[in-house]
Amino acid sequence: MLHLRRVAQKNLIRAGKRSVGIRGLATAAEPYDVVVIGGGPGGYVAAIKAAQLGLRTACVEKRGSLGGTCLNVGCIPSKAMLNNSHLYHQAQHDFERRGIDATVSLNLPKMLQAKDQAVTGLTKGIELLFRQNKVDYIKGSASFISSTKLSITPIDSAAESQPTEIDAKNIVIATGSEVSPFPGGAITIDEQQIVSSTGALDLKEVPKKMVVIGGGIIGLEMGSVWSRLGAEVTVVEFLGAVGGAGIDDEVAKSFQRILGKQGIKFKLNTKVISAEKVDGKVVLQAEPAKGGAAESLEADIVLVAVGRRPHIEGLNIEAAGVEMDNKGRIIIDDQYTTSQKNIKCIGDVTFGPMLAHKAEEEGIAAVEFIKTGHGHVNYNAIPSVVYTHPEVAWVGKTEQELKKEGVSYKIGKFSFAANSRAKTNLDSEGFVKILTEKETDRILGVHVIGPNAGEMIAEGVLAVEYGASAEDVARTTHAHPTLSEAFKEACMAAYSKPIHM
Repeated sequence: MLHLRRVAQKNLIRAGKRSVGIRGLATAAEPYDVVVIGGGPGGYVAAIKAAQLGLRTACVEKRGSLGGTCLNVGCIPSKAMLNNSHLYHQAQHDFERRGIDATVSLNLPKMLQAKDQAVTGLTKGIELLFRQNKVDYIKGSASFISSTKLSITPIDSAAESQPTEIDAKNIVIATGSEVSPFPGGAITIDEQQIVSSTGALDLKEVPKKMVVIGGGIIGLEMGSVWSRLGAEVTVVEFLGAVGGAGIDDEVAKSFQRILGKQGIKFKLNTKVISAEKVDGKVVLQAEPAKGGAAESLEADIVLVAVGRRPHIEGLNIEAAGVEMDNKGRIIIDDQYTTSQKNIKCIGDVTFGPMLAHKAEEEGIAAVEFIKTGHGHVNYNAIPSVVYTHPEVAWVGKTEQELKKEGVSYKIGKFSFAANSRAKTNLDSEGFVKILTEKETDRILGVHVIGPNAGEMIAEGVLAVEYGASAEDVARTTHAHPTLSEAFKEACMAAYSKPIHM
């Protein structure tokens, strides 16, 4: 590992023409086959895949580091904080029953440093992948001059200050998303006391009280982090359930109950009206979603987690003739092509769930369409994961969706309380829920709440992707003792009966 790190460092020093800079662009004789705007999960994967397919490729990224929101201020740093805060909480509250006597204290600066180190290592790793695959990494901000020409403004102060133009036969827009402001502008995010998910990843001390506006994935994950570290956390959610869009109703109820046992408070069906700073605190006004008497909530920190929106600022997209809908999403067809046939679009800036892995799959498919005319993403087989503890993961249909669609279905459930590995680990809350088509036994949906759900859902994705039946999965051997046996037993329950329950 040390040798690889030294090799990577040497390669970074010898960046060469793969990090071309503005001077290198100015002398480019031929247009690029593909230019990807945005170096997030969708963009950098698209760029690498395009280069692997033999296309002369560049990726333009204005952040100064690759990986996009996900790697820099989203998925990766939040998972570092979730993992480390869980270990701290476990040491405080769980070690004793496992026969471990220990005294622990929180070193928040070092925990934040560990988060930052994880981010830095991974962003540099993507730069190395670019060089290995001969992708030109352009550190700059791109804006359209026309559908085939881009103006690049450098972010490196050592480079020329004047924009440089580049030509491209094909362009992939992968500019991602940004934090949605609070509706109506009643609350202003200052990243000090009223923070977005970005600010919540970098608080310098544990707040005594935190209010989270929004009970979706981001709100619950970040609320969990600071709750474990000692904050009194209250989640205010406009809807009547937590977990956000796509979560199964039964799982959502169980999820809220478990998080409540951990100390997180919930105010569902509640609308936040305003927030103002008063004497060093933030005072929020909230009322029932359907109307009624308002109430006040006081917090040291307020996290606004009401969603994300497409990011197109500075693209000058009108010059390219690319059409958008009334929500700011770029309109595409089933081959990711925009209203301009040589411009494709993927990820958060267009339709579908704002998930890094969804963007990655679209990035690969989009450049495959450019090269071969063929590509594929099965949107019914894209998993979602909430990385709290327990984790929650799902793929395919929910029970409420099947009812709405009039599909006859069966349910197979198995509790981790009856799973030997979960019992051995003293971590047995939650269950696996399998939804199958009644007539054919085909798996339509998989929902897991429990330990390692984010890893276990991969088996569900595979089953949905290839149209497996519950019996197909139940008749495959799962190692014993493992958490995955709960998946097998739930499949057994869907078409017959489980053995251990």
